[in-house]
Amino acid sequence: MSDAKAVVRRYVDAFNRGDLSTLKTLFAEDAEIQGVLGKGVFERVEPIWRQLIEGYGIQLRIEELIAEGNTVAARFTETGTFVRPAFGKEPTGKSYELVAMEWFEVDGDRIVRRWGARDAAAQARQLGLA
Repeated sequence: MSDAKAVVRRYVDAFNRGDLSTLKTLFAEDAEIQGVLGKGVFERVEPIWRQLIEGYGIQLRIEELIAEGNTVAARFTETGTFVRPAFGKEPTGKSYELVAMEWFEVDGDRIVRRWGARDAAAQARQLGLA
């Protein structure tokens, strides 16, 4: 069995590079992905992640990873700058920083479930969207 923390580190690396094709390979075909904006399989969340990556320039810095069995809890510092249109809004040029948390269930070298939580209201305020 692959190290679950290593899978999560690969996820963060691909996310920070904006590499959605690699991200897709890290998820099981029927993986359940939940976040602030909804849930679904990769194809459903890919357009959301694309806007976060391209519009907000989202970056995740791992602050802590805790694993028990095949479950990994991650605490990140999430940063970004609103530089391209996203979610129907024009860029403000403003930056944000917040704490984000994600939980992963890993099977071998694939993520089968991912839950994410962040303070979307603080993000909106910092980006000038509130």
